[in-house]
Amino acid sequence: MDLGLKDRVYIVTGATRGLGNATARALAADGAKVIITGRDEKSVEEAAAELGGDVLGLAADNADPSAAQRLVDTARERFGRLDGILVSVGGPAPGFLADNTDDQWQTAFETVFLGAVRLARTAAASLGEGGVIGFVLSGSVHEPIAGLTISNGLRPGLAGFAKSLADELGPRGIRVVGVLPARIDTDRVRELDALSGDAEAARTANEARIPLRRYGTPEEFGKTAAFLLSPAASYLTGIMVPVDGGFRHGF
Repeated sequence: MDLGLKDRVYIVTGATRGLGNATARALAADGAKVIITGRDEKSVEEAAAELGGDVLGLAADNADPSAAQRLVDTARERFGRLDGILVSVGGPAPGFLADNTDDQWQTAFETVFLGAVRLARTAAASLGEGGVIGFVLSGSVHEPIAGLTISNGLRPGLAGFAKSLADELGPRGIRVVGVLPARIDTDRVRELDALSGDAEAARTANEARIPLRRYGTPEEFGKTAAFLLSPAASYLTGIMVPVDGGFRHGF
């Protein structure tokens, strides 16, 4: 199936590793031109070189108010156009109510929430018909995850923002989608499993609750996200797509 990605231009934030990196890889493999970001310049350069193709790495922090416009301007200067953006960022600090400090909440709000809003707003001003804005969110959009109180507070709000954005931008032919990972085998998830004190036992218990009885791979997530960002998904907007092996039992 041709997703129609050849020569289209995307920005993928937080793409030096994990889910953002897997999505950038899937986009580039189908012929898209991709700008990836991360906070560490060396890591971004290495990730871009490893991905190969028309992939450009830029050091940028989602919390930086100037980053969004710089990324959009770079896409247009380097590749002559912008077709979409996927806003991905590392998860906020884990913890329960009594564990998380005001500073942790503030930092998470700036990076996870306000940074995403700013990136989406800036991209929306530059995108034309056929453009797309995507958000990597979490299964916590539908159901809180124990021990991830900050994420539980911010991700559902972003999903609501994404839905409002879809309604607002739809008449301009711009789509908005959310992708909801659950237990995908990334460094982040392995770190969360280790917090239990027995990472192997935690993984076994989590896999037993997943109908497919295994964690997903970053590649599986990346291919799903690439499809949602592609012209092949041209009539999908305002949706939250779980990539979770059936973990969510509701419709």
